[in-house]
Formats: sequence, C-alpha cells, structure tokens
Amino acid sequence: MAASLSAEARWREGARGAAAAALALFLGAVPAPAATPPDTIIMARSIDDIVSLDPAEAYEVSGGEVIGNVYDRLIENDPAAPGRFRPGLAENWSADEDGRHFQFHLRSGVRFASGQPVTAADAVFSLRRAVLLDRAPALILRQLGLTRDNVRERVRAVDATTLTIETGAALPAALVYACLAAPVGSVVDEQAAMAHAEEGDFGAHWLATHGAGSCAYRLVTWQPGERYVLAADAEYWGGAPANRRVIVRHVKDGVTQRLMLMRGDIDYARDLDKDQLDGLAHEPGLRFDRRVQSLITYLALNQKNPYLRRPEIVAAIKVLVDYDGIGRLLLGPTAIAHQAFEPEGLPGAISDTPFRFDPAHAKALLASAGLAEGFTVSIDVRNASPWTEVAQALQADFATAGIRLTIIPGDGKQVLTKYRARHHDIFLGEWAPDYADPNSNAEAFAANDDNSDDASRKTPAWRSAWSDAAMNAAVAAAATERDPTRRAALYEALQRSHQQVAPFVFLFERIEVAAHPVSVDGFVLGFTSSDDRYARIAKH
Repeated sequence: MAASLSAEARWREGARGAAAAALALFLGAVPAPAATPPDTIIMARSIDDIVSLDPAEAYEVSGGEVIGNVYDRLIENDPAAPGRFRPGLAENWSADEDGRHFQFHLRSGVRFASGQPVTAADAVFSLRRAVLLDRAPALILRQLGLTRDNVRERVRAVDATTLTIETGAALPAALVYACLAAPVGSVVDEQAAMAHAEEGDFGAHWLATHGAGSCAYRLVTWQPGERYVLAADAEYWGGAPANRRVIVRHVKDGVTQRLMLMRGDIDYARDLDKDQLDGLAHEPGLRFDRRVQSLITYLALNQKNPYLRRPEIVAAIKVLVDYDGIGRLLLGPTAIAHQAFEPEGLPGAISDTPFRFDPAHAKALLASAGLAEGFTVSIDVRNASPWTEVAQALQADFATAGIRLTIIPGDGKQVLTKYRARHHDIFLGEWAPDYADPNSNAEAFAANDDNSDDASRKTPAWRSAWSDAAMNAAVAAAATERDPTRRAALYEALQRSHQQVAPFVFLFERIEVAAHPVSVDGFVLGFTSSDDRYARIAKH
C-alpha cells in the first residue's frame, strides 16, 4: 500500500497543480467576485439522483433534502441527537403501555402552501397513500405492521386534530417515531393531491414534480439535472425563514463548485473533496460547516462467488484494507474511520475498529483456504472521485497478499443495477439508514430470511447472497425489545458478531462539509439529508 499511495500522492499533487493553474486562469479571466442576491441563497451540489419529489416515492439523498424543507412530519428527528425526537405538526404525542397504540395531537392554525388548513385527516391520508401506493419508501411503514389490507383500519383520525396509529405488534416507541420522522411520514395536502389524481395514483404523477406541503418552503420548480427552486413561506408556523428563496444548482464536479464559490456565483459548495478542501482551508473569507452524517462506506462481498464465500477469504480481505492510509491520503476531512454497520450517534452504535492492514496475516489466511497463490476478483465502483482512487488503493492493498483486483467502473445507475441484481463480485459504495433507528441498518446488513433470487426484500445482505439464521433471530429480537438500555446492548452485541462473520467490510462514515463565505451562515446539517434545513440561512 505504501508504494501505491506514494504514486497516488504524486498523481494527486499533479492534479492539484493543474487545478491551481486552471483556477488562476479562470479567476484572471473574470471580473472580481460579485455577491449573490441578498435575499437568495444559491447552492451547488450534485442532485442528479433525484427521481421524484413525492414523499411516497422519493428514496434518494438529494430528494430527501428537498422533502425535508417542503413538507412537515408529525414529529422530527432532533438534529442535535439522533434517536431523539421533537415536535413537528404534532405538538404532543403518547404511546399506550401495550406498545401498539400511538396517538398524535396536531398544533392548530397550520396551513399548507395552498392555504388549506392542516388536519388529522391529511396526516391519515398521507400515511395511507404511502402504504397503498407501495413504492420503495413504503417498506419503512411496513416496519409498523401497516399493509394495504389493514392501513385503513389501523391509521385513523379521531377528530380534526387527533389521529391514532395501531401497530401490528408491540414495538419500541423509538422505532415507531423514527419511521414517522422519515420523509415517507411527510404530511401531504389531501385536497391538492387528489385534485391532480390520475387513475387512482393519489396525485403521485403530479406530486413527483410539485409540492403540497406546509413547511418553511414551497417548491417553485424542479428541472431534472439542472436545479430546483424553493420559495420561503413568510407565514410558516415555525417562524419566517431568514431568506426569501433557495436555488440549488446541479454541479457535479467539485472543482467547478470551488471555482464558483471563489468567484461569488454561489453561497454554498456541497461536494468538495479532500484536495479542494485542503486548497481552501486557509482562505480567510470562507467557513466550513461540518457534520458527521449517516452514510457508511462499505464493501459487499458476493457469496455467490466461490472464492468470496470462504470464511478465510472474507477474514483476509478485512485485514487487506489500509484504513488509515486511504482515510488520511484520499478522504481527509470528508470521512472518519468506521467499521460497523450502525452510524455514529444512533443508540447501540459502536466505535470498535478491530481491523488493521496486515498483509502477513492475510497471506496466512489465504494459504489456509488453499489459495496461497491468490486469485482474481472484480470490484464495481462509480467512475467518480474519490471512489476511483479508493478502488485503486484497494487494488494495491489486495495485491500484497496475491489477490488480483480488477476494477470495473460505471456510472451510479450501472453500478447499483448490477449490485441489486447480485451480479457483482465486490461492490464499493455507501449506505444510509432509511430512518434514524438502529433497526434500519440491522435489517439491511444482518437480516435475510429469504435468500432466493425472487425474494421480496432485497437488502444488502440479500444482494450479497448472505443469510445467517442466528443473525436473523438477533435482528428480530433487537427490533422488538422495548427497554432502551437492553435494546442498545443487543445492537452492540449484534454488530460485534457481525464484524467477525459477515461478508461486509465497513470502511468510513461520511462527514458532510458545506463551504461558504463568512458573510453567510445558518445552514443546519442533520444526521440524514432529510434533516438538513435551509430556513436559518442568512446573509450579513
């Protein structure tokens, strides 16, 4: 790894020099920086992952951020403490001792962007439509035992400001609240949605590109692959936003974002990598908002591959990653080392890092598996920075023990499609919990009770063709444990067992960094993208 990273470092020095030259040329060719409009916030980030802006369908990182600023939920994640909740549309709520009945009381006087009052009937409609439409986010509400067959009975309005939810089994309150605080729990204006309904879609076609929420902003426009524009609601029940409008432009390349930031074309650059952040670190006119977010970088080893299904090979790969070198030289301030499936901050998360780069131990493990001469295997990776560089570093790491790693690059859709079809050998990517509860990632990485090719639940464990009966039982036990202390202990034990036997190599947890001028501040970065908030951003 050392030789490889030295070469990598030289390559990156050359890239930095080229970028600096381009930057000097660029800045020399344009007028002095001009400020963006005083009442408008302009961001640059990659937003080409947005498929829909309907809360019942959106399942991507960028879409979640839009929904979090356009729609209110009954309750919200506390941005300061994952796993805790604060009032949203519901000013108070309660759970019966049986762990199956939950009641929510809505605050009065709240209106949608249309001017219609927000009622319990709207909240009931929103949860029911998500389950009945049965798009990808519906699986979150299925955690509560809600199905197409029972949702009309189990989600009901008591009166104009009160609704009840009955779960299918006794569940921890934290799990129920986390699911409702996810984007799929957003409350939609029933009248606006049904006015645009087509062939029983509950307004889904219209809501894919329009907003019908009650939050701090309304959606003005979304131009796929270009931008979205939000207008602030000065009458918002949570207080008028400090700005009038937010424009988020699709700019995929971090170098271009850096140039735009220095020129004054944007107020926030959201996708700067290590080199760009290093280059801007000492700029006196800039500040950097940072937050450890829930995205976990990992390797998935497909158990359909005859080499990768051997326990000795899985163990060898876990000590053939130079975690420190990759983190320090390639990712820098954008990631922290993390070797378990629960992100930092959630109840039950662990900080154990039991694996170190140890080629000698890896060679011994390969020899014990009868593969002393090594073998050839491929890795699928997005053809973008820093993923290409990380894959190249892994290629050099694996070679120290004789594993010949073939890199197969592709765009995000190509790589994910192959992974979802179980056609990969090794997949390099990121994963974030669907909701802020440890059950989300535990079910993703440790539970797989149907390993058939036509299974209905296609989690990372399924995608890697891995099923373990003991893990399945442990996940089920932790999910339904209602004592918070015992529940956290179950997840801690589950992760430590998982680290030793599962065909996943967890590498890092993302640090979200937003670069901005000192004259702009107030952006709130949350634990997940749907908790990022624009309303406090102001210029001074």
